[in-house]
Amino acid sequence: MTVDEKMIAFANRLADASGAVIRPYFRQRIEVTHKPGVHTYDPVTEADRGAERAIRAIIERDRPQDAILGEEYGEKPAGLSANKWRWVLDPVDGTRGFITGRHEWGSLIALEHDGVPVLGILDQPVLGERFIGVNGRSVLVADGSRTPLKVRACADIKDAIVCVTDPVSNFTPEQAAAFRRVSEAARMTRYSGDCYLFAALTLGFVDVIVEAGFKPWDIAALIPLVEGAGGIVTSWEGGDCRDGKTILACGDRRVHEQAMALLAG
Repeated sequence: MTVDEKMIAFANRLADASGAVIRPYFRQRIEVTHKPGVHTYDPVTEADRGAERAIRAIIERDRPQDAILGEEYGEKPAGLSANKWRWVLDPVDGTRGFITGRHEWGSLIALEHDGVPVLGILDQPVLGERFIGVNGRSVLVADGSRTPLKVRACADIKDAIVCVTDPVSNFTPEQAAAFRRVSEAARMTRYSGDCYLFAALTLGFVDVIVEAGFKPWDIAALIPLVEGAGGIVTSWEGGDCRDGKTILACGDRRVHEQAMALLAG
Protein backbone atom coordinates (compact mmCIF):
# COMPACT_ATOMS: atom_id res chain seq x y z
CA MET A 1 0.00 0.00 0.00
CA THR A 2 1.65 3.22 -1.19
CA VAL A 3 0.64 6.46 0.52
CA ASP A 4 0.63 9.35 -1.94
CA GLU A 5 2.33 12.70 -1.37
CA LYS A 6 -0.98 14.49 -0.89
CA MET A 7 -1.88 12.23 2.03
CA ILE A 8 1.59 12.60 3.54
CA ALA A 9 1.28 16.37 3.33
CA PHE A 10 -2.11 16.17 5.02
CA ALA A 11 -0.65 14.12 7.88
CA ASN A 12 2.06 16.75 8.32
CA ARG A 13 -0.65 19.43 8.53
CA LEU A 14 -2.21 17.47 11.39
CA ALA A 15 1.14 17.35 13.20
CA ASP A 16 1.62 21.09 12.68
CA ALA A 17 -1.81 21.79 14.18
CA SER A 18 -1.18 19.51 17.13
CA GLY A 19 2.17 21.09 17.92
CA ALA A 20 0.74 24.60 17.77
CA VAL A 21 -1.74 23.68 20.50
CA ILE A 22 0.71 21.78 22.70
CA ARG A 23 3.77 24.07 22.76
CA PRO A 24 2.25 26.88 24.88
CA TYR A 25 1.36 24.40 27.65
CA PHE A 26 4.82 22.85 28.04
CA ARG A 27 6.58 23.74 31.32
CA GLN A 28 3.62 25.82 32.44
CA ARG A 29 1.60 25.47 35.63
CA ILE A 30 -1.40 23.82 34.01
CA GLU A 31 -4.22 21.78 35.46
CA VAL A 32 -3.63 18.04 35.48
CA THR A 33 -6.54 15.68 36.01
CA HIS A 34 -6.78 11.93 36.46
CA LYS A 35 -8.60 9.63 34.05
CA PRO A 36 -10.04 6.72 36.04
CA GLY A 37 -9.21 3.39 34.52
CA VAL A 38 -6.46 0.81 34.60
CA HIS A 39 -3.69 2.89 36.18
CA THR A 40 -3.58 4.24 39.71
CA TYR A 41 -2.76 7.62 38.22
CA ASP A 42 -3.43 8.41 34.56
CA PRO A 43 -2.82 12.14 33.97
CA VAL A 44 -4.40 14.22 31.23
CA THR A 45 -4.18 17.94 30.45
CA GLU A 46 -5.73 20.48 28.11
CA ALA A 47 -2.68 19.98 25.88
CA ASP A 48 -3.83 16.39 25.26
CA ARG A 49 -7.45 17.30 24.73
CA GLY A 50 -6.94 20.52 22.78
CA ALA A 51 -4.47 18.94 20.37
CA GLU A 52 -6.80 16.05 19.61
CA ARG A 53 -9.69 18.44 19.04
CA ALA A 54 -7.55 20.42 16.60
CA ILE A 55 -6.55 17.32 14.64
CA ARG A 56 -10.10 15.98 14.54
CA ALA A 57 -11.46 19.30 13.32
CA ILE A 58 -9.13 19.24 10.30
CA ILE A 59 -9.92 15.62 9.45
CA GLU A 60 -13.66 16.12 9.81
CA ARG A 61 -13.55 19.23 7.61
CA ASP A 62 -11.21 17.98 4.86
CA ARG A 63 -11.64 14.19 4.97
CA PRO A 64 -15.05 13.68 6.57
CA GLN A 65 -15.44 10.09 5.38
CA ASP A 66 -12.31 8.88 7.23
CA ALA A 67 -12.62 7.03 10.53
CA ILE A 68 -10.85 8.41 13.61
CA LEU A 69 -9.66 6.70 16.80
CA GLY A 70 -8.20 8.94 19.49
CA GLU A 71 -7.18 8.46 23.09
CA GLU A 72 -9.18 11.38 24.44
CA TYR A 73 -12.36 11.38 22.33
CA GLY A 74 -12.82 7.77 21.26
CA GLU A 75 -13.82 6.43 17.89
CA LYS A 76 -15.66 7.94 14.96
CA PRO A 77 -16.62 5.32 12.34
CA ALA A 78 -15.93 5.83 8.66
CA GLY A 79 -18.58 7.76 6.79
CA LEU A 80 -18.84 5.07 4.12
CA SER A 81 -18.49 1.32 4.59
CA ALA A 82 -16.10 1.21 1.62
CA ASN A 83 -13.75 3.74 3.22
CA LYS A 84 -10.78 1.84 4.68
CA TRP A 85 -8.85 4.86 6.01
CA ARG A 86 -8.59 5.49 9.75
CA TRP A 87 -6.54 8.06 11.67
CA VAL A 88 -5.23 6.90 15.05
CA LEU A 89 -4.28 9.71 17.42
CA ASP A 90 -2.41 10.12 20.68
CA PRO A 91 -1.73 13.86 20.84
CA VAL A 92 0.58 13.71 23.88
CA ASP A 93 2.04 10.25 24.30
CA GLY A 94 4.05 10.49 27.50
CA THR A 95 1.89 12.85 29.53
CA ARG A 96 3.85 11.97 32.69
CA GLY A 97 7.00 13.24 31.02
CA PHE A 98 5.13 16.30 29.73
CA ILE A 99 3.83 17.35 33.15
CA THR A 100 7.27 16.88 34.74
CA GLY A 101 8.90 19.21 32.23
CA ARG A 102 10.84 16.53 30.38
CA HIS A 103 11.13 16.09 26.61
CA GLU A 104 10.36 12.36 26.54
CA TRP A 105 6.94 12.61 24.87
CA GLY A 106 5.50 13.23 21.45
CA SER A 107 2.39 13.54 19.31
CA LEU A 108 1.54 10.26 17.60
CA ILE A 109 -0.45 10.38 14.38
CA ALA A 110 -1.03 7.18 12.42
CA LEU A 111 -2.91 6.43 9.24
CA GLU A 112 -4.29 2.94 8.79
CA HIS A 113 -5.61 1.36 5.62
CA ASP A 114 -7.89 -1.60 6.24
CA GLY A 115 -6.51 -1.90 9.78
CA VAL A 116 -2.83 -1.82 8.80
CA PRO A 117 -0.70 1.20 9.84
CA VAL A 118 0.77 2.63 6.62
CA LEU A 119 1.99 6.01 7.91
CA GLY A 120 3.28 7.06 11.29
CA ILE A 121 4.39 10.41 12.65
CA LEU A 122 6.08 10.99 15.99
CA ASP A 123 6.26 14.76 16.40
CA GLN A 124 8.20 16.43 19.21
CA PRO A 125 7.09 20.03 18.71
CA VAL A 126 9.23 21.57 21.46
CA LEU A 127 12.46 20.04 20.15
CA GLY A 128 11.37 20.67 16.56
CA GLU A 129 11.80 17.01 15.62
CA ARG A 130 9.42 15.09 13.40
CA PHE A 131 9.95 11.38 12.79
CA ILE A 132 8.00 10.06 9.81
CA GLY A 133 7.61 6.46 8.68
CA VAL A 134 5.83 5.82 5.37
CA ASN A 135 6.22 3.73 2.23
CA GLY A 136 8.95 1.57 3.74
CA ARG A 137 11.23 4.42 4.77
CA SER A 138 11.68 6.58 7.86
CA VAL A 139 13.16 10.06 8.13
CA LEU A 140 13.80 12.69 10.76
CA VAL A 141 12.75 16.18 9.73
CA ALA A 142 14.49 18.82 11.85
CA ASP A 143 16.18 22.18 11.30
CA GLY A 144 15.00 22.25 7.70
CA SER A 145 16.72 18.98 6.77
CA ARG A 146 15.60 15.40 6.21
CA THR A 147 17.80 12.67 7.68
CA PRO A 148 17.15 9.02 6.74
CA LEU A 149 16.70 6.84 9.82
CA LYS A 150 18.49 3.54 10.22
CA VAL A 151 18.61 1.19 13.21
CA ARG A 152 21.98 -0.17 14.23
CA ALA A 153 23.25 -3.73 14.18
CA CYS A 154 23.33 -5.65 17.45
CA ALA A 155 23.93 -9.36 17.13
CA ASP A 156 23.86 -10.38 20.79
CA ILE A 157 21.71 -9.40 23.78
CA LYS A 158 24.83 -9.09 25.95
CA ASP A 159 25.82 -6.05 23.89
CA ALA A 160 22.34 -4.51 23.80
CA ILE A 161 20.97 -1.35 25.36
CA VAL A 162 17.44 -2.15 26.53
CA CYS A 163 14.76 0.45 27.21
CA VAL A 164 11.41 0.32 28.95
CA THR A 165 9.03 2.99 30.18
CA ASP A 166 7.85 1.54 33.50
CA PRO A 167 7.95 -2.20 34.22
CA VAL A 168 6.46 -1.63 37.68
CA SER A 169 3.25 0.21 36.78
CA ASN A 170 2.70 -1.17 33.28
CA PHE A 171 3.60 -4.84 33.74
CA THR A 172 1.92 -7.68 35.58
CA PRO A 173 4.19 -9.51 38.07
CA GLU A 174 4.75 -12.24 35.47
CA GLN A 175 5.62 -9.70 32.79
CA ALA A 176 7.98 -7.90 35.16
CA ALA A 177 9.79 -11.17 35.83
CA ALA A 178 10.07 -11.81 32.09
CA PHE A 179 11.47 -8.33 31.53
CA ARG A 180 14.08 -8.84 34.25
CA ARG A 181 15.46 -11.80 32.30
CA VAL A 182 16.03 -9.53 29.30
CA SER A 183 17.44 -6.71 31.41
CA GLU A 184 19.86 -8.96 33.27
CA ALA A 185 21.18 -10.39 30.00
CA ALA A 186 21.76 -6.98 28.43
CA ARG A 187 24.65 -4.54 28.69
CA MET A 188 22.52 -1.69 30.04
CA THR A 189 18.90 -0.82 30.78
CA ARG A 190 17.30 2.62 30.76
CA TYR A 191 13.87 3.50 32.14
CA SER A 192 11.19 5.98 31.09
CA GLY A 193 10.69 7.50 27.67
CA ASP A 194 7.31 6.42 26.24
CA CYS A 195 7.16 6.96 22.48
CA TYR A 196 10.49 8.79 22.41
CA LEU A 197 12.25 5.49 23.09
CA PHE A 198 11.17 4.38 19.62
CA ALA A 199 12.66 7.53 18.14
CA ALA A 200 15.96 6.63 19.82
CA LEU A 201 15.72 3.12 18.33
CA THR A 202 15.30 4.51 14.80
CA LEU A 203 18.23 6.86 15.38
CA GLY A 204 20.42 3.86 16.24
CA PHE A 205 21.04 4.66 19.89
CA VAL A 206 19.19 1.77 21.56
CA ASP A 207 18.67 -1.85 20.58
CA VAL A 208 15.67 -3.33 22.40
CA ILE A 209 12.42 -1.84 23.69
CA VAL A 210 10.11 -3.93 25.85
CA GLU A 211 6.65 -2.57 26.67
CA ALA A 212 3.23 -3.81 27.77
CA GLY A 213 -0.16 -2.39 28.56
CA PHE A 214 -0.30 -0.11 25.51
CA LYS A 215 -3.45 0.79 23.58
CA PRO A 216 -3.76 0.87 19.77
CA TRP A 217 -3.14 4.64 19.72
CA ASP A 218 0.15 4.14 21.61
CA ILE A 219 1.67 1.88 18.95
CA ALA A 220 0.00 2.45 15.56
CA ALA A 221 2.26 5.33 14.50
CA LEU A 222 5.39 3.59 15.76
CA ILE A 223 5.03 0.47 13.62
CA PRO A 224 5.75 2.10 10.22
CA LEU A 225 8.38 4.29 11.88
CA VAL A 226 10.39 1.35 13.28
CA GLU A 227 9.92 -0.83 10.22
CA GLY A 228 10.85 2.01 7.86
CA ALA A 229 14.17 2.38 9.72
CA GLY A 230 14.90 -1.33 9.24
CA GLY A 231 13.76 -2.52 12.65
CA ILE A 232 11.22 -5.06 13.79
CA VAL A 233 8.28 -4.55 16.14
CA THR A 234 6.06 -7.40 17.31
CA SER A 235 4.29 -8.77 20.34
CA TRP A 236 6.44 -10.59 22.88
CA GLU A 237 5.56 -13.81 21.06
CA GLY A 238 6.59 -12.45 17.68
CA GLY A 239 3.10 -11.77 16.35
CA ASP A 240 0.97 -8.72 15.61
CA CYS A 241 1.31 -5.97 18.22
CA ARG A 242 -1.37 -3.57 16.97
CA ASP A 243 -3.50 -4.18 20.07
CA GLY A 244 -0.61 -2.86 22.21
CA LYS A 245 -0.87 -5.56 24.87
CA THR A 246 2.80 -6.50 24.58
CA ILE A 247 5.46 -4.88 22.41
CA LEU A 248 9.00 -5.90 21.54
CA ALA A 249 10.83 -3.52 19.21
CA CYS A 250 14.41 -4.18 18.12
CA GLY A 251 16.86 -2.82 15.63
CA ASP A 252 18.32 -6.23 14.75
CA ARG A 253 16.39 -9.44 14.11
CA ARG A 254 19.10 -11.49 15.81
CA VAL A 255 18.68 -9.69 19.13
CA HIS A 256 14.91 -9.77 18.66
CA GLU A 257 15.00 -13.58 18.59
CA GLN A 258 17.10 -13.67 21.76
CA ALA A 259 14.85 -11.19 23.57
CA MET A 260 11.76 -13.20 22.61
CA ALA A 261 13.31 -16.35 24.02
CA LEU A 262 14.15 -14.63 27.30
CA LEU A 263 10.65 -13.16 27.60
CA ALA A 264 9.19 -16.61 27.06
CA GLY A 265 11.35 -18.00 29.86
